[in-house]
Amino acid sequence: MAYTRVKNYLNGEWVEEKGVEYMPLYNPSTGEEIGEVPFSSNQSALLAIDSAHEAYRSWRKTPLGKRVDILIGIRQAMIEKEEELAFSIAIDQAKHISEARGEVRRVIEILEAACALPSLMQGDYMERIAASINARVVRQPLGVFGGVAPFNFPALVFGWFVPYAIGAGNAFIYKPSSLSPLFMQKMGEILSQLDLPGGVVNIIHGEKEIPESWYDQSKISGVCLVGSSGTAKKIAEACGRGGKRSMLLGGAKNYLLVMEDVNWDVFIDNFVHSCFGSAGQRCLAGSVVAAVPEVYDELIERTLEAAKKVKVGDALDPDVYMGPVISKEAKARIENYVEIGVEQGSKLLLDGRNPPVPEKNKNGYFVGPTIFADVTPCRRIAQEEIFGPLVSIMKVSDLQDGLDIIERQRFGNGACIFTQNQYYAETFITEANVGMVGVNVGVCAPHPYMPFGGIKDSLIGTNKVQGNEGLDFFTQNKIATVRTIAPQENSASGDQKIATSDVVRSCVAN
Repeated sequence: MAYTRVKNYLNGEWVEEKGVEYMPLYNPSTGEEIGEVPFSSNQSALLAIDSAHEAYRSWRKTPLGKRVDILIGIRQAMIEKEEELAFSIAIDQAKHISEARGEVRRVIEILEAACALPSLMQGDYMERIAASINARVVRQPLGVFGGVAPFNFPALVFGWFVPYAIGAGNAFIYKPSSLSPLFMQKMGEILSQLDLPGGVVNIIHGEKEIPESWYDQSKISGVCLVGSSGTAKKIAEACGRGGKRSMLLGGAKNYLLVMEDVNWDVFIDNFVHSCFGSAGQRCLAGSVVAAVPEVYDELIERTLEAAKKVKVGDALDPDVYMGPVISKEAKARIENYVEIGVEQGSKLLLDGRNPPVPEKNKNGYFVGPTIFADVTPCRRIAQEEIFGPLVSIMKVSDLQDGLDIIERQRFGNGACIFTQNQYYAETFITEANVGMVGVNVGVCAPHPYMPFGGIKDSLIGTNKVQGNEGLDFFTQNKIATVRTIAPQENSASGDQKIATSDVVRSCVAN
């Protein structure tokens, strides 16, 4: 792949930053430097805000059908460039190419769901709420939104934020992760070829200084983030001071609860996909496997056997299951958690540090499947978000014990149960204190028409993404109260009725 000097996409034009620092961009599969990403200037940040605000003033008046036509155009272009887009993800994010294709496909599905906006944007109407008075609720856009994306899903987070925002009539400023910017370079090319007014979507690169330029700006209506809970809380506080909306998805620690009647074939397939897919770098990755005593020993045997078969290597190798983690720093952090697990007394069954890889990948950032057994809920590897292919296995006495452990953790993103017992399944759905649950699935990600998001420290802000709830974040309701009056001659009488002390005056129109 050619060396890429990443550019901003501002007001409908590609802009190369001058006189600023650039950070190197690496291919995690090889450790090779493949480009550089700018720390954009404050001047560029303000340009993005001003151009988005100016574009919003006319874009919001664009007929809804034409805005949906743009979404349809984005969808069609993504279908035509699906492999090229997936390749860009597999290069700098190093998600295995098969999973990169799946991520692009999911964004296409989100765009399809967002094309239902003519129905979703409909308000409500009430006739004759009082004599000659009708009322209606009108759904309208708010203005300009800023969005901060994480490194691990450069395409999916674009899909969560941008289609609903611009489809509803808003403008958007999108800051990709500096670790995985190439997908949005491709999306900028797609946007530039559509009949989309300049400024409706801006792409700007940099670090925390970019969102920090939004909080005190009256031209910004809200901020979106997918990232760590710590960052989400800081943004929520800043948005609160500035009176802005915030939709902030934070960290996670997801449990897979295995009951005595588990279907082993179903569980093992889902275990591998959940815990080692995307190298464990996703907010719904399985991190803790909790099993009841009846199956604990067999679970250890089966998971260990399956994990040893997971092939690690280059994200573009079709024979590989799991690619690298995102960076040297991420690799070091995960390996440090292995040390912590050992020091705190957990049993290291499978050590994924420095797995064997081909010579061309020897400088890549690889961590293989790692499994600890005999983990207790108080251990750090059972409590903290590791964001890598490290799995903790613990024993729970029964369903209620498992639910209690899930209840006590500070995160509340997702949890899954593996059982054929309807009572177990329904109890788990009702009582698991998380935002998303799964039954006999390892990744409980809702489909595009449903809201996506957790609770507790996994969701900071006002809304989840996707579906009606995502649209609610990007719109506001205006209520109109209308009295209709039949045309008539004005009364020539100057008589006025004087209110008396026994008159009751309503606080609403009547």
